[in-house]
Amino acid sequence: MVKTNGKPQMDPQELDIDHELPASDDTDTAAAQPRPDAAPQSELQKLKAERDALVDRLARLQAEFENARKRSAKEQQDYREFAAADTVKALLPALDSFERALHLPAAQVSELRGGVELIYKQLIDALTKLGVQPVAAKGHTFDPRLHEAIEMVDTDSVPDHQVIEELQRGYKLKDRLLRPAMVKVANNPKH
Repeated sequence: MVKTNGKPQMDPQELDIDHELPASDDTDTAAAQPRPDAAPQSELQKLKAERDALVDRLARLQAEFENARKRSAKEQQDYREFAAADTVKALLPALDSFERALHLPAAQVSELRGGVELIYKQLIDALTKLGVQPVAAKGHTFDPRLHEAIEMVDTDSVPDHQVIEELQRGYKLKDRLLRPAMVKVANNPKH
């Protein structure tokens, strides 16, 4: 040690190398501050983790949606089958009557006709219970929503566009048209 102005000064050659502090340069300040590429790296990892979580959530939601869609389709199919079963049950008595009529020997045509009329009534009753109603046609004004015109007949005996003959009966299920009535319609230019 060298004394200058009464103060001890260190001789540069007498430094204690084991306890020497590192030289002050830019690397020292860089170590103290966060590296500029460290923040984006941790942010990138956060974003990747968030993306992975969202992709996983999306996959789960898609699977849930697909399962709900399949469940809904199965429920609809079960409902259709249930409704069809009720319809068939309502028609079975008429089918039974047809089978009995076919197995009995018909002595006369009138007996056969009477049996067929009873079966027809059973069938109409079963359809009525299900909500099926015939479309009114003969004597009514032609309605293209309910009737299908097969032929126009020139006549003076009835008003124009009136149904004069029903060729095939039409049916509605409640308010829904199942089949239009096939009809002949009057063409009367005088009315």
